Amino acid sequence: MEIIEFQENNKHLVIDITESGDVNFIHFSSQPFEKENLQEPQKKWFRLVEIQVTGENHDDHHGSKHTGTNPGKKLRYVDHKDIRNHFGRKLEIIQSEGKLMVISHIQLFDDIPVIRSWTEVKNNDYNPVGIEYLSSFALTGISKEGIMSWEEKSRIYVPHNTWYGEVQWRKYTLPEMGLSDVNEFSMKRISVGNTGSWSTKEYLPMGCYENIESGTSLFWQIEHNGSWQWEISNIAKHLYLQLSGPTENENLWWKELKPGETFVSVPAAIAAVNGNMEEAVRAMTKYRRMIRRPNEDNQKLPVIFNDYMNCLFGDPTTEKLIPLIDAAAEAGCEYFCIDAGWYSDGEWWVGVGEWLPSKQRFPGGIKEVINYIKSKGMIPGLWLEIEVMGINCPLAQVVPDEWFFMRHGQRIIDNGRYQLDFRNPEVCNHADKVVDRLINEYGVGYIKMDYNINAGPGTDLDSDSFGDGMLQHNRKYLSWLDDVFKRYPELVIENCGSGGLRMDYALLSRHSIQSCSDQTDYLKFARIAAASPTAVTPEQNAVWSYPLRYGDKEEVIFNMINAMLMRIHQSGHLAEISSERFDLIQEAINYYKEIREDLRQGLPYWPLGIPTVSDEWISLAMQGEKRLYVAVWRLAGKDPNCLLPLAMLKGKAVSVICAYPSKIECKYNWNKESGYLSVFLENQNSARLFEINPT
Repeated sequence: MEIIEFQENNKHLVIDITESGDVNFIHFSSQPFEKENLQEPQKKWFRLVEIQVTGENHDDHHGSKHTGTNPGKKLRYVDHKDIRNHFGRKLEIIQSEGKLMVISHIQLFDDIPVIRSWTEVKNNDYNPVGIEYLSSFALTGISKEGIMSWEEKSRIYVPHNTWYGEVQWRKYTLPEMGLSDVNEFSMKRISVGNTGSWSTKEYLPMGCYENIESGTSLFWQIEHNGSWQWEISNIAKHLYLQLSGPTENENLWWKELKPGETFVSVPAAIAAVNGNMEEAVRAMTKYRRMIRRPNEDNQKLPVIFNDYMNCLFGDPTTEKLIPLIDAAAEAGCEYFCIDAGWYSDGEWWVGVGEWLPSKQRFPGGIKEVINYIKSKGMIPGLWLEIEVMGINCPLAQVVPDEWFFMRHGQRIIDNGRYQLDFRNPEVCNHADKVVDRLINEYGVGYIKMDYNINAGPGTDLDSDSFGDGMLQHNRKYLSWLDDVFKRYPELVIENCGSGGLRMDYALLSRHSIQSCSDQTDYLKFARIAAASPTAVTPEQNAVWSYPLRYGDKEEVIFNMINAMLMRIHQSGHLAEISSERFDLIQEAINYYKEIREDLRQGLPYWPLGIPTVSDEWISLAMQGEKRLYVAVWRLAGKDPNCLLPLAMLKGKAVSVICAYPSKIECKYNWNKESGYLSVFLENQNSARLFEINPT
């Protein structure tokens, strides 16, 4: 018998290896393991890996749960490695049941309470093996701290997501989700997942479990740009959590592992903290920065103008763009991106794919407009949707079916587009030529990479299953993206999927910036913007600010504050608004440039809690390296007063200023003893940004 135990940086990890060779993952938490919380007979359910192979007995009364898997049950300890790399300590545990060798990778990170976990399987047999399910992370006993029942002390946070309504966290008790303590185990599970190429179309690949008795939380993210699944249920009187990429039951994924072949699961990251979900988000924010591709964009945080939102809406022309370019430069923008429509004379949705500029829209050529952007001191950009080809695209009529996702012998069509298959080298070559032309011939330094379809469960062309084809494509696309950044390390590529429908850290570990929503109502956008640092680091989080043609001052202020603690994604008809409202845009951008160096490593706080769509007041604070910034929005309700609890400053003498707008009166007061910032906003649909400095 052997115990593998880590205790460092508020991470406590215990793996028990029995005399018979069972490997039991019995503890991962911010608090030490207490033996009395676990009975010896229960340990057999605390498996490090769950793996189900076709033809093996699913040895459990499990329903749809991924418990009792085989050969998961038959795996036995072979060896383990305890090494260090540039991230920190790394544990590799090797198990086998004869045919398969399974390696569990657990990466720890210095100074942050997060682990990254994934599973590697090699077929050492002479015959192929079919894999139906493989966990990236499996932990039983997530609720064992404390004496209360798991029904009473457990809270689950689920991040609902949709077009125009991204990052909507909801907190539930387990009975509210239908999981109650009716037996030692339940057929019922809480299962959250995604099937298809829009990885976050209904949920973010994240979640959080909070034990309100012990005051601890687990926050996880599955780092994959396709299909994924996580589940929580009870077994042997304990709650378990399992994270995975695609599965056969949920996502039509099945993989035939040939003799000598190796398969690696998608990675997942798990933060374990003392505190609530917000504390876990701050730990995850540090982790996301650690795994992200180093790039200048996330250090400098330049201001981007994009001509789409509440502006040209996909109808750019030279005539329309020139005054916008002038206004964007005058406002202080540093990038100017021409959005959708530049490649077509008219309606373009079903004709995209060649990515050649329209001569009708740009009589003098698109380079005339791009050079004009450069002459104004801004870096030019173009919109692109490289992974699709419209059904009316001339190129789609001549290239073979092997370029596209196929099911049952037919090309998959979604919303008038075909899905390109990046497993095909000719597709990658086509995509390379498009990107090379945009950069080397047209002179762009920014690409808005959009994605506006869902390709379903995958493709059966040259694959073991629909989901296998999808997973292979997902990984080949990431590899293609890596190659683009190797060729053009200074290029900025924005990740967009109809706004935030592909907001995952497979893509965001590569892209420096993420479009968090397509929401066109600036009032609704505030709630999305304020919640989005739970899903993406603030310096990667592009938030639209689009002052209206005929709004008032408060509308401009509200719009700008939506974006000012993250990345300003400026839009709107700036050349057509009044000078006094334009001055407010300039003031916001100038102030943002003063503070962005302080924001780039900022950690988010939510004085009024993480926002929901019904909140009347919302607030987002960002703790910079030098000072605290607090944004507050009043949306509805009759009370013009709001108390913002700032627990981290309670008892401290600080100076508070209304940083934006600086020339419009605002009533506020800092109470040192209570730790409350009192704010008075007379009108609904108004906002203010405060700067708090230590004295």
